[in-house]
Formats: sequence, C-alpha cells, structure tokens
Amino acid sequence: MQATAYTYDSESRSGQVLLDDGTPVPFDAAAFDAGGLRLLRPGQRVRVEMTGGKVTLVTLQTF
Repeated sequence: MQATAYTYDSESRSGQVLLDDGTPVPFDAAAFDAGGLRLLRPGQRVRVEMTGGKVTLVTLQTF
C-alpha cells in the first residue's frame, strides 16, 4: 500500500508513515532495512507492506 513518510530518525532507523486516510503507523529499523533505503525524508511517497498490523517493509514508491 502507499503512504507518505511522516517522521524518520536516522540513528534508530525508525519513524512513522501516514496512510492515505491520515492514519499514522510506526515502523522499526527492521522494516526500514528490509526496503534497502539509506535515508528517508518527510513527505516522500513510500510503499509499505504490513503483516498483522505491523509495517514489515518501507521502500520508495516508484511510478
């Protein structure tokens, strides 16, 4: 699903994304690392995968 990066802490490699309905969802370092990203800026469009209500992958949204 698509979302927008909301917060990101480069030291912990964790943060929050906003789903398209405005719901904030936290992600941890494991989800960030799974996407192979090095940096994330607030406002970037991302693709997230969730399992059991937990974000398991965060990667950039490409068109």
